[in-house]
Amino acid sequence: MEKKQKVIIYTDGGARGNPGPAAIGVVIGDKRYAERIGKTTNNVAEYQAIVFALKKAKQLLSKKEAAQSLIEVRSDSELVVRQMNGIYKIKESSLTPFFIEAWNRKQDFASVSFVEIPREENSVADRLVNEALDGKGENQDLFR
Repeated sequence: MEKKQKVIIYTDGGARGNPGPAAIGVVIGDKRYAERIGKTTNNVAEYQAIVFALKKAKQLLSKKEAAQSLIEVRSDSELVVRQMNGIYKIKESSLTPFFIEAWNRKQDFASVSFVEIPREENSVADRLVNEALDGKGENQDLFR
């Protein structure tokens, strides 16, 4: 029996103004990703960070490794984590497509769990968001 590996991912999304200029930050192991994503709301940015994180995790792992992986997505977004865990209903229709994409991307892995963490435990992903919004750090085209 093959051992399943656990992968912990930290995600954050933020907008200055709501809506306003927005960015995402993702930490997967020792890898860091940050990018401005245009003008949107904070909640959309939070979802886009999760979608990106699941896409990137699949790219970093082989198909076989992904299918064996237990993914834990940690976020300080109460709304998004609780929607992904089925605790909160999606009342804002603009979030539905992002929820569906994130939900569908879960299928690439053995399991995906969403864990709400305090903001102070998400400081690296938060810093990446702010650096992207400030035009600092290494912004890359994350969705290529």
